[in-house]
Amino acid sequence: MTPAPPARPLLVVDDDRKLCGLIRDYLLPHGWQVDMRHSGPEGLEAARAGKYEAVLLDVMMPGMDGFEVLRELRKSSTVPVLMLTAMGEEADRIVGLELGADDYLPKTFSSRELLARLRAVTRRSVIGVNGTPSTKDLVCGDLLVNEERHQATLAGEALDLTALEFAILASLLKAKGRVKTRESLLEEVSDRRFDVFDRSIDVHVSQLRRKLGDDAKQPRFIRTIRGVGYKLEEAAP
Repeated sequence: MTPAPPARPLLVVDDDRKLCGLIRDYLLPHGWQVDMRHSGPEGLEAARAGKYEAVLLDVMMPGMDGFEVLRELRKSSTVPVLMLTAMGEEADRIVGLELGADDYLPKTFSSRELLARLRAVTRRSVIGVNGTPSTKDLVCGDLLVNEERHQATLAGEALDLTALEFAILASLLKAKGRVKTRESLLEEVSDRRFDVFDRSIDVHVSQLRRKLGDDAKQPRFIRTIRGVGYKLEEAAP
């Protein structure tokens, strides 16, 4: 008899305890092990523990709203986040996505839709090199970076990057779809003791583009945000 696969850990952060219970009861038979938190600070602390395959995050919560939780979480984690809110305005959806949410679901969702979207966001995050699932992979189209193995590939071909170029690319991938200022890039790579300063970051990005076969005027991956910094395109073809 084939043993059942291990339950997939999911964190639900919502002050609606009844809804949390319904989500847990629905997802349990589908192989999810649901932990629940009912305030922003509690949810952030649990999410930072880093043991979850995904986080289902409400917006309106006591202590800290979902946007603030997401903003803080993205400083240290790439765990897939599905925003869950009763607010249906386009502006709210855009804010969540720009802060790094992987998807957005109004509270009018059906149970089947919730399950389908959870599967989709987790599937996107675990596509690994040679099809091997890995939660360590950072993915954008056919561009893959694995920090643990210090490996970067494009369409399956290894990229020959310097350590600094690799660090910049990983940083941009972690912020995929969001703007990284030059200052924040400098701060991150400086923490790794690279000798880099001010506008020299532009030179390294230029070299990185060349190795990616990217065009600054019609970028597939790295877009320059004039006067601000860079953004890795969220959905590279």
